[in-house]
Amino acid sequence: MSADIEMKRLFWHSRRGMLELDVLLLPFLQEAYSDLEPADKERFSKLLTCEDQDMFGWFMQRSEPDDPDLKRMVRMILDRVQPN
Repeated sequence: MSADIEMKRLFWHSRRGMLELDVLLLPFLQEAYSDLEPADKERFSKLLTCEDQDMFGWFMQRSEPDDPDLKRMVRMILDRVQPN
């Protein structure tokens, strides 16, 4: 799959219809995804297969994913938007 097609696919999968998720996922995809290591790109794709309610809980820090790969990706996304 070409990189352009893959980015378009990821863009549509990142649009969740829940504002709280959209404001995290879309900017991350547009601003940080291209600089990720291949393994982290796979983790991001894996994250996009999760249910919105699960992701909402993770990003609102009400819970954490059991999967260490998902936990890493959630942390990476949160670290971009949270002040130090």
